[in-house]
Amino acid sequence: MRIIHKDNGVYSFSRSHKPVDYVEVGEPIMLETEDAVGGQIQNEDTPLEKIDWKRVNRATGPIYIKGAEKGDTLVVDILDIEIASRGVILVVPGAGALAGKSFKPKAKLVNIRDGIARFNDVAFIVKPMIGTIGVAPEGEDIPTSTPHKHGGNLDCAEVCKGAKLYLPVAVDGALFAAGDLHAVQADGELCVSSIEVEGKLLLKFNLIKNRRPEWPIVESDEHYSILVADEDLNKAVEIVSEYAVQAVSRAKKWSFEESYMFGSLGVSIAINQIVDPKKGVRAKIPKNIVSIYDLLTG
Repeated sequence: MRIIHKDNGVYSFSRSHKPVDYVEVGEPIMLETEDAVGGQIQNEDTPLEKIDWKRVNRATGPIYIKGAEKGDTLVVDILDIEIASRGVILVVPGAGALAGKSFKPKAKLVNIRDGIARFNDVAFIVKPMIGTIGVAPEGEDIPTSTPHKHGGNLDCAEVCKGAKLYLPVAVDGALFAAGDLHAVQADGELCVSSIEVEGKLLLKFNLIKNRRPEWPIVESDEHYSILVADEDLNKAVEIVSEYAVQAVSRAKKWSFEESYMFGSLGVSIAINQIVDPKKGVRAKIPKNIVSIYDLLTG
């Protein structure tokens, strides 16, 4: 099986990046990833002011997916996620949901063993997820720290083992990259980081030709989630709500009014993160209501 080393990485999603490898549809591939702070915090005494913030949020890749063309959907099967036995979580003044508060910079190492991460006297069952995952946008380069229609720093806890992620292909080959693994993350990611950890991703790719989502879609066993990001959290909620209502209307052939009513009964709105340059939300729709094709456009 092909392995992409973590040294092959980028700090932006861009159509101008040269691929580090070329992959066939259906071919399993493993990506090694470094933690979101580039392995710069090895102990809790590391001065955060000495961290090179230009080395944050590196994504392994990009990978050229053979046969992927503009207007297609790239389907990413997340087959497995392996994580290291130790991660780090940090708070940085001026960052996070409480950026306006006064507090000190602090890093905390978290040990991970037998599927458990221990934060002080609290044990969390680990649920590894991918924080940053996406493809090259059609226009200007987008930093890996920023989520948008191409994917990017989604920080959505549902992007985990067993899920499928649907991304809109804007350039031939898609130019896929991923990194920024989290051992545990609650919705919101309040303090600007989670348990950041290095690891390995086992992935497989597929394509849906000539159709694509306007925003990334993640599929779990029971529902599809539309992932939207905007600088304004209220605007993000408005965009994702309209997308969901339109998908329900297409699937059920209901009027806007009926589909909007259904939204209060069967569509769940959740916050992915409120700390990145663009705030992320998702709308969850049961799979017995819509199919993936109801969420794609031609």
